[in-house]
Amino acid sequence: MPEISTCLWFDDNLVEAVEFYTRVFPNSAVTGVSRDDHGRVLAVEWTLDGRAFRGINGGPVHAGFTETISLSVSCADQSEVDYYWDTLVDGGRAGSCAWLEDRFGLSWQIVPTRLYELVSDADAARARAAIAALMRMQKVVIADLEAAADAASVA
Repeated sequence: MPEISTCLWFDDNLVEAVEFYTRVFPNSAVTGVSRDDHGRVLAVEWTLDGRAFRGINGGPVHAGFTETISLSVSCADQSEVDYYWDTLVDGGRAGSCAWLEDRFGLSWQIVPTRLYELVSDADAARARAAIAALMRMQKVVIADLEAAADAASVA
């Protein structure tokens, strides 16, 4: 089977973006750099925690990145949510329901695995309450999701 990887088009800030991303995620590294005859970086290959990415220094694009494509980070606990959210949103903007846009315009979802558990709870009222709580959040706060689900199961 062929290898499938994500390729991202940057507005001449590819090197800065890759340096940032490989600092944010553990077990990450630049694995290749392509340059033109003048030494300008054309493309970079890198890994984020072992996942392969490619980027091109394509210059201005008509639409840039949009939320129609995002990278999702599954977090084990609130400290991971806080770290990835706070680091990636710095210089970008917070969205809603775990979404943010980083300083390069790339969209991310910073999602605790506990959210997946709560929204698929066998008790439909608990699941609905967790979803309703999520809809009021920007960065996900696990304790608030659990409190909402717990309140629904008492009612």
